[in-house]
Amino acid sequence: MNSRQKPNSMSWLKSLFQRSARQTPERQRALDLLAAVDAGGLPLNPARVNDIARQLGLDVSAKAPVAETIERIRACSVDWL
Repeated sequence: MNSRQKPNSMSWLKSLFQRSARQTPERQRALDLLAAVDAGGLPLNPARVNDIARQLGLDVSAKAPVAETIERIRACSVDWL
């Protein structure tokens, strides 16, 4: 076995034991929202932010500020990464 084959077999073995990086669709939407906000984006549709939060199981008032809802989403997303 030459030295070029070893890393390939090790990476294959590691991939068997690593956790899947896939997220549920709800979590992925939340992560995408947080990434957009962190990149300087501004959510223009508060209903969409509230929908993402509700899909995650958060109880969100329609009158809640968007920034507060985003922080609640951020707080619950810490466990996913």
